[in-house]
Amino acid sequence: MPDRPPVSRLIYDEMCDADGLVRAHYQAFSDWLKRTGGDQIAQKRDEAERAFHRIGITFAVYGENSGTERLIPFDLVPRIIPAAEWRTLERGLKQRVQALNLFLHDIYHEHNILKAGVVPTERVLGNTQYRREMQGMDVPGGSYAHVAGVDLVRADEGAYYVLEDNLRVPSGVSYMLENRRMMMRLFPELFASQAIKPVEHYPDLLLENLRGVAPAGEEHPGVAVLTPGAYNSAYFEHAFLAQQMGVELVEGQDLFVQNDMLYMRTTRGLRRIHVLYRRVDDDFLDPRAFRPDSMLGVPGLFAAYRAGRVTLANAIGTGVADDKSIYPFVPDMIRFYLTEEPILNNVPTWQLSREDDLRYCLDHLAEIVVKEVHGAGGYGMLVGPAASVAEREAFRGRIVAQPEKYIAQPTLSLSTCPTFTEAGLAPRHIDLRPYVLSGKTVSLVPGGLTRVALREGSLVVNSSQGGGTKDTWVMA
Repeated sequence: MPDRPPVSRLIYDEMCDADGLVRAHYQAFSDWLKRTGGDQIAQKRDEAERAFHRIGITFAVYGENSGTERLIPFDLVPRIIPAAEWRTLERGLKQRVQALNLFLHDIYHEHNILKAGVVPTERVLGNTQYRREMQGMDVPGGSYAHVAGVDLVRADEGAYYVLEDNLRVPSGVSYMLENRRMMMRLFPELFASQAIKPVEHYPDLLLENLRGVAPAGEEHPGVAVLTPGAYNSAYFEHAFLAQQMGVELVEGQDLFVQNDMLYMRTTRGLRRIHVLYRRVDDDFLDPRAFRPDSMLGVPGLFAAYRAGRVTLANAIGTGVADDKSIYPFVPDMIRFYLTEEPILNNVPTWQLSREDDLRYCLDHLAEIVVKEVHGAGGYGMLVGPAASVAEREAFRGRIVAQPEKYIAQPTLSLSTCPTFTEAGLAPRHIDLRPYVLSGKTVSLVPGGLTRVALREGSLVVNSSQGGGTKDTWVMA
């Protein structure tokens, strides 16, 4: 049974310390905030909202009266990270993603970590995200998770924890880039007076990484972004990244495979694609290899992939490594593959497939968070302290029926950051998703996407459930 993190009645405030004094890295922003009139800030908020509407930054929000698309709320108060703190986070993120890539290579080749008993074999080989088709297949550079979104939270004592790893088709980076662009447009004086690390080079870095994992011998590889289409909730991001990288945005119908090579149809004839940054789930990539009813993929794509004629980013089968049933073992992966201690800690986790863990969690449902191991986006989870008795009892029944489908964690007091609300500035809980790129090297831009739970007391920051976003400043 895992140890709980230190318990405190205090919630870590990103801007002010326990005595109410502004932290040094927030001082310049705090001073600016005091000097700036409320009317001017309200005007800037309205300007930002109008601009985002013009750009078309929307996301599907489910669970309301209708699953329509709406604007993702953007808050003007940035999350600010001091330089020394970021250096530690950067080292920890690179370490973690490096180990996850080694894990993926191992489980699709020698199975050393399984033979050593570090990760239970059934958790991997019996996982719905494990792709037997990938067994024994080499991928260029050994990189499987070319783009990883690692969700971090800061708990009450100020320490960071990794909440989850997103290795399939992580989204949100376009909002990170547009948030920065908006803040620089609205408040150029803040950037002129402070040394804030840039993020706008992310598309160049992504393109460089994608070209770096092209099949061997390709000096000028063709790169394209594969989207499910305009009705996908993250379509704006797909189009945005393709435009920013200067590559084609394609749907499955724009592509075909011939002689194990992938081609794109263009008005100027056929064009070879060597690297496909795919934002389509595994099951829908190739109707011949996976779901035969898929209209989103390309027939023969997997055969071209196996033949080494095209690179898919991210690789097929990466989902097994970000499954919540595998999450508890990531620190041991780091020790096993890198012979290093993890720089970033996991949130202590109970595995409900274990009898002792199950018994403890059923007795403490009102205090913990329970998650489906295959769940995502804030769905399929129970936040015990926020749930009604009826909701907890209904969830209890689901756990008892299939305990192996759930993990549980302590309810962390996520850090807060001042956020503009209808009543003025108020603390709201936040998390952070940095984006880690793996190619010939492992790299990332400073910061990431800060997500904020807009409802008072809510811990759910996901955009798909009505959360908002903030710009993230890393000080130089």
